[in-house]
Amino acid sequence: MTSDARITKAAVLQYTARGTQEETLPIIEALIEAAADAGAEIICLPECANFLAANKPSLKKLAETEANSRSLALLTSLARRYQIIVSAGSLMMAADPDNPKDNRAANRSFLITQDGAIAGRYDKIHMFDADVGDGKSYRESDHFRPGTSIVDVPTNKAHFGLTICYDVRFASLYRNLAQRGAEIITIPAAFTRPSGQAHWHVLQRARAIETGCFVLASAQIGTHDDGRKTYGHSLIVNPWGEVLADAGTMEEGFVMAALDLEEVTIARQKIRNLQHAPDYS
Repeated sequence: MTSDARITKAAVLQYTARGTQEETLPIIEALIEAAADAGAEIICLPECANFLAANKPSLKKLAETEANSRSLALLTSLARRYQIIVSAGSLMMAADPDNPKDNRAANRSFLITQDGAIAGRYDKIHMFDADVGDGKSYRESDHFRPGTSIVDVPTNKAHFGLTICYDVRFASLYRNLAQRGAEIITIPAAFTRPSGQAHWHVLQRARAIETGCFVLASAQIGTHDDGRKTYGHSLIVNPWGEVLADAGTMEEGFVMAALDLEEVTIARQKIRNLQHAPDYS
């Protein structure tokens, strides 16, 4: 029989980030409050959670350091207030002052525990340089410095693996996180509408299936200040690849599901692919 200690409730938020954090943070606070009141113990935000800048000069101006981040201060406060784990999705962090030759921002995810402590930081490794057919050319590598480290975080609720959006297309990252012990993988996103319609659901389900992990994929939706249109469909997927919750085209809200973490063990016992990787070199 499954122990109740291995069951936790998770919520994934869905909304349209505005061009500044002053416009976006009230939306985030209201949604976190509502999800916590509904019983969520883990709450996940999307990529570019605090703002999606209208242009690159605005991004550079609005990006913050951790020490002065109003967004991070709010999220740590809410985690303490509601005694929840918060996946901050990703926040736009300022260029590294110790590296003056590289003035690119960082697209950084934070995992915040119930005491308001930052338990993990992850900088997006894979930059979205693509032309998806929506009339825009995406060149993240011009404006964001990629991360170099895989990040997994044990907590008193579950063992988390942190990833961001375009990372989802690089399966080896997820296999590595699972082999490190991750039970829940967060995939906050601002997926474009064309690529979302074609690939979003199958990619999230594939990452869950091949790792035997729960996937929490909180997504942006709508039309943003820079003109991009995002797909929505925030998802919670179980280790067998079943979609437990799908926010669809909800403009602002959240969906929830109970995560029985024993399902991670069961899925990995049924199909032992994490143990069966030969050396292809």
